[in-house]
Amino acid sequence: MRATTSVTKPDDETVVLRGISIPLASDVGGAFITDCSRNRERLFSDQQICEKYGLTMNAWAEIARKQAVRLAVNAEHERRTFNGDAAREAAAKFFTKAPEVLDTILQDAKANPRHRIEAAKELRATAGTGAENAPSADRFVITINLGEDHKLEINKRIAPLTPEEAKEARDAGD
Repeated sequence: MRATTSVTKPDDETVVLRGISIPLASDVGGAFITDCSRNRERLFSDQQICEKYGLTMNAWAEIARKQAVRLAVNAEHERRTFNGDAAREAAAKFFTKAPEVLDTILQDAKANPRHRIEAAKELRATAGTGAENAPSADRFVITINLGEDHKLEINKRIAPLTPEEAKEARDAGD
């Protein structure tokens, strides 16, 4: 007689989050696996995982021992690495430190003036202020020459549509 072993398919695996059994294949389970991948990438701490999903450190350690979770996290980590999500999120996290460093350069009276000016430019670009972020015009003008000294001219202020204009535009499209 041959012994049979029961193999649980990863799709059937669950984890207990906030006291509720969640299938790994669900939307919440997928979000958990993505956050676990972020944890592996050092973008999310163990404490953040525990806080977000209502876990104790012991429960977190127990989940981390589950083979199905480890396999799913490995697959998600690989996907995030190859499509660039991991690098983009890491860059965004590290970029948050840049304004403080730039401010230190800007405020340093002993720093090279060129470096201080470059720091100011970078801070302005990061803040989204300045001439390069201002609208290029506050009006648009369209002139159509119909011949024989007849012109059709549209000269309007650039602005969002009013609710009435939006309704008219919707009704005209029907």
